[in-house]
Amino acid sequence: MSAVALPAAQELRAAPGWRCVELISDLHLQAAEPATFEAWRRYMGAVQADALFILGDLFEAWVGDDAAAEPGFERECAQVLRATAARLPVFFLAGNRDFLVGSGLAQSTGFTLLADPTVFVFGAQRWLLSHGDALCIGDTEYLAFRAQVRDPAWQQGFLAQPLARRQQVARGMRTESEQLKRTGRDYADVDTATALAWLDAAGAPVLVHGHTHKPAEHALDATHRRIVLSDWDAAATPPRLEALRLHADGRSERIALA
Repeated sequence: MSAVALPAAQELRAAPGWRCVELISDLHLQAAEPATFEAWRRYMGAVQADALFILGDLFEAWVGDDAAAEPGFERECAQVLRATAARLPVFFLAGNRDFLVGSGLAQSTGFTLLADPTVFVFGAQRWLLSHGDALCIGDTEYLAFRAQVRDPAWQQGFLAQPLARRQQVARGMRTESEQLKRTGRDYADVDTATALAWLDAAGAPVLVHGHTHKPAEHALDATHRRIVLSDWDAAATPPRLEALRLHADGRSERIALA
């Protein structure tokens, strides 16, 4: 039995006439990494899919939708989202870094918030979309933190603090994260039994997720698989800039953007 029960999955059906959609995740946009931001801006202005899905961690940190109302990096990001959502449907599913993205940003930019997980019905195929962090059940410390920060009471208390204080807290959390990376800590991966339980409950053969920064395709059993999205880093050698394209006939392909 899976250690993590499947949440009530939202179902989203593709609009008639959609032929292909694209998915991205784990861009970790931040002012300190302008090359990745510029690569994202170019991609958002050029994407020709019928819809775009962002499966979490678009931002390195998001401390509240009111940040986009102030001059600075968050406002620039909101402007890019708004311009893209004016051309095609954009869907956003929160990750572990941007779980505070809310209805304020969605309404001001025009994208649609999705629950985690969401079943995307496209043609004859059912795709289960998730950020993926809730499936990494081996990381019990993180899952306890996740439960805390996803609690509405905690979020209400945090968002009630001044913006400058929230930004300070986010900087501290980023510093801690970088220190953990330097220790070479091996983070837990998606648990196969849990992924299969989620897929079975959703009636879907394929899970698409991000979070782990380990782009690959895994056969979970004879009839189920999971596709892991790539993270983005324009400054890496070679650059990591990739989208996943899903077609109405059930095909999937990775699109290299650099």
